[in-house]
Amino acid sequence: MSVNDEQERELLVRRMTWEADGVLSVELVDPAGKPLPAWTPGAHLDLHVGGLVRQYSLCGDPADGTSYRIAVLDEPASRGGSRHVHTKLRPGQRVRTAGPRNHFALEPAGSYVFVAGGIGITPILAMVRQAERDGIPYRLVHGGRTRASMAFGCELARLTGGEITIVPQDEQGHIDLADALSGLPADALVYACGPEPLLCALQQACPEGRLRLERFAAPAVERPGDDTAFEVECRRSGVTVAVGAGTSVLDAVEAAGVPVTSSCRDGICGTCETRVLAGTPEHRDFLLSEAEQATNETMMICVSRCASDRLVLDL
Repeated sequence: MSVNDEQERELLVRRMTWEADGVLSVELVDPAGKPLPAWTPGAHLDLHVGGLVRQYSLCGDPADGTSYRIAVLDEPASRGGSRHVHTKLRPGQRVRTAGPRNHFALEPAGSYVFVAGGIGITPILAMVRQAERDGIPYRLVHGGRTRASMAFGCELARLTGGEITIVPQDEQGHIDLADALSGLPADALVYACGPEPLLCALQQACPEGRLRLERFAAPAVERPGDDTAFEVECRRSGVTVAVGAGTSVLDAVEAAGVPVTSSCRDGICGTCETRVLAGTPEHRDFLLSEAEQATNETMMICVSRCASDRLVLDL
């Protein structure tokens, strides 16, 4: 079982709003009007749509305990989640959700620089609001293809506690990262979400240890050496499976009839995060911090493997 399966619940689509070209926001509430679990900036929600599980950042107000808001970019070339939201999902329908969970939490800092590319503004928006509420200095740079494609411009315009720069690519070109990071205080952290080229450029430009990222897709990584086979015991299911050199833990346990909720299968969403009861994982995800990986308490079984001969998982 994923560490977050127990948080699944059915929510009602109360409202859908056009936010920009190709971007719809979806407001979700409890059908009985009950309060929803609290969340913090950077959190996301799993949405079961069209037979798929997809992750969407919460972009509403954490102080509002009655509703969640997500924003979805229509991507016809995607695996189908966004298309379902834009063409099938409608107010009044109910959807199954899980979470919220947060692997992109806003850490305390003396100041912040936020960099958002396109729909990457969704997790950043709640962070900016939090910084403004707490009176912490911040700088936000939001880039996109055109002004019309950039969501939440009116909401950003109402924020007055920091420096906000909008960079439509057709008018101004790409974000000037050197300018965005200029004069970075020693106590500042940089938070960014957007397409991979932007994040890679930030990794090159940002001082070590200061950057926090959320990705849309897993970066290409070359891993030296061959994968080796190992054994996985699914403790609660009473099943032990062999994981071959070319097979993921997720594929192996699913083939053995052990159900696991999963989504990206690339180690970036956290849906398949599973408790480790014994053994040493070889972490290959792009989500857990180095400190979280070092604890070996959980692993993303879609990509991570085993550094020992055997793993015991809470499945």
